[in-house]
Amino acid sequence: MAKHLTQHDVVAIVDLIHGWEGSKLTWDAICDAAEPLVGKKPTRQSLTAHNAIATAYMVVKKGVKERGPRNPRPVSLKSASERIAKLEREIEQLKEENRAYKQQFVLWQYNAYKYGLKDHQLMEPLPKIDRERSDGRTV
Repeated sequence: MAKHLTQHDVVAIVDLIHGWEGSKLTWDAICDAAEPLVGKKPTRQSLTAHNAIATAYMVVKKGVKERGPRNPRPVSLKSASERIAKLEREIEQLKEENRAYKQQFVLWQYNAYKYGLKDHQLMEPLPKIDRERSDGRTV
């Protein structure tokens, strides 16, 4: 049975993908490389179930196809260039996530208009949580 990934595991795997060097980036290779990070070899399905991991994979694969392999740098600049490349991949992932959030917001905005929700209803604050409650209900 596949191991359920914690948020810490997801962040570690996303960082692994962003810093990927060397061999071809495949789901099997990521599963193998993630084993020491999470304690058990995750499956491709458990990795793709997390949007952050799937988006990071897509951004890195797309970047490799567009830019090709990176040119070797002098030793003094190598760590700097690796960091820059990792940050650029991370920026691409965040742009993609932001685009998806914007699309979702437009959908919600349309549906709110369609069903007659007012601005004050949409901006209503979340209810306060009463942690002293003893009847077992959660709010």
